[in-house]
Amino acid sequence: MTKILMVDDDKLVTDLLQKLLKADGYETIAVNDSSKAIEVAKTENPDLILLDLMMPQPDGFRVCRMLREEPGFSRTPIIIVTALDDGDSRAVAFGAGATDYLTKPFHPGELNDKIVEALER
Repeated sequence: MTKILMVDDDKLVTDLLQKLLKADGYETIAVNDSSKAIEVAKTENPDLILLDLMMPQPDGFRVCRMLREEPGFSRTPIIIVTALDDGDSRAVAFGAGATDYLTKPFHPGELNDKIVEALER
């Protein structure tokens, strides 16, 4: 079963994502404290990571860079799921190593499509 790590400081968001992803057959792990994201990722070894950008330190841009610096996550798909819908945020996220970018609110089918695409790469 595909394991997805969700990193978002909003528990309501991770609860919703867990329901959506479990309905699609994914195993999920939620982290609501960005400072614990790397540690949990190393322990759980997810197949894909969903990452918010607007979080207390470290923010999602920094978490993405930190994950990419870890040898075990250099190729793990990281999909940014954020309310930031501007070109600069997208450019910085992709520069930090993001695989894809999805803005909130989104259609559940769109999230699943992006997950499937990222896992097939």
